[in-house]
Amino acid sequence: MALADAGIEHVVLTMAEARCANPAAIHKTLVAEVDDRPVVAVVRLDGRLSLKALARAAGAKRAAMIEPRDAERLTGYVTGGISPFGQRRPLATYLDAGAMSYERIYVSAGQRGLEVGVAPRALVALLGATVAPLGA
Repeated sequence: MALADAGIEHVVLTMAEARCANPAAIHKTLVAEVDDRPVVAVVRLDGRLSLKALARAAGAKRAAMIEPRDAERLTGYVTGGISPFGQRRPLATYLDAGAMSYERIYVSAGQRGLEVGVAPRALVALLGATVAPLGA
């Protein structure tokens, strides 16, 4: 896993365990296009991604969601299990600014039902992620 290889402290939990640990800290990984360039957006599980905010964060004119089959092809993961880590083709990553208020956030571990808990600053450092307000 990319996290272990980078020496980043993390914990792998089932979705049920993550919900018990801190349900507000669970985030989803979405694949979108900004000006026809694929990117990843990481936002709270119970939140919505603002495509306008994503475009603004990327310095683009427009953003749109990518079809699930295209997201799977780009990342190497199945929909519902797309992780921001270890993708087939590393994509520019945008993390919702609200994630920075948590000691640890939980994102997909690359398999449906498994979450990996990691410090948001570690996610930003490893992926070179841009932190910006992304919620709708």
